[in-house]
Amino acid sequence: MNFPLIMLILLLITGSIALLDRIVLQPRRAPGDQGPWWVEYPKSFFPVILVVFCLRSFLVEPFKIPSGSMIPTLLVGDFILVNKYTYGIRLPVANVKLMDINTPQRGEVMVFRYPVDPSMDYIKRIVGIPGDIITYRDKQLSVNNVPVRMEPNGEYTYVESGLKFVYSRSYTESLGNHRYNVLINPQEKDSIQLGGVLPFPHHENCSYNDRGFTCKVPPGNYFAMGDNRDSSSDSRYWGFVPDQNIVGKAFMIWWNFSDLKRIGLSIK
Repeated sequence: MNFPLIMLILLLITGSIALLDRIVLQPRRAPGDQGPWWVEYPKSFFPVILVVFCLRSFLVEPFKIPSGSMIPTLLVGDFILVNKYTYGIRLPVANVKLMDINTPQRGEVMVFRYPVDPSMDYIKRIVGIPGDIITYRDKQLSVNNVPVRMEPNGEYTYVESGLKFVYSRSYTESLGNHRYNVLINPQEKDSIQLGGVLPFPHHENCSYNDRGFTCKVPPGNYFAMGDNRDSSSDSRYWGFVPDQNIVGKAFMIWWNFSDLKRIGLSIK
């Protein structure tokens, strides 16, 4: 469901009725008379819809985490807030950038429109910016031929949908100014499932083999990966994230029905 488009349609309908009443209908009514319900209801909803539309379009938008691809940073059921203006001011719905503010940086958690199906929103961590050479071989991430530092951080277990118990090893990675935890499943021997790689745009910038891959990020694009490295559909499989697909930067968990202690946690 394209919620921003629905909000825009409701805004146009209620705004048009409010304007029609102000210019045409109200002068024809006797002083003190109420307008018909089909005028009064849209008029009362218009300012509320306008405020919500502006907040979601230009400031902050809420999202719910539907999958475990960002465990342990984000858990299934987390409700997060996304800063809509960090990476620039964009037109609502059309997502056309009007003004640059900041550019995405390595290590930041970003929400974007899934390149394969832009009607879906994805959330991943940026590991490569334009011009970077990204290598993921034998479960080791390297940026511009420099291995990203990984510090062992113990074991991590969780339950997937279908009551599947998953055992992983946790590592703390340092990328840019960010330190965050990632999961590596020792039972998954391959760095990438070659059969799942799609024929994405700029595929010629990448080379794959049984041990992993190397990609050079083209201009105007970013390389994104999930923190749950062996359970994430990300740029390894469907390619680069174009700048026009960016929605915003995730910065806080504002609710989780299953774990109230997560409320208010910042997203590293």
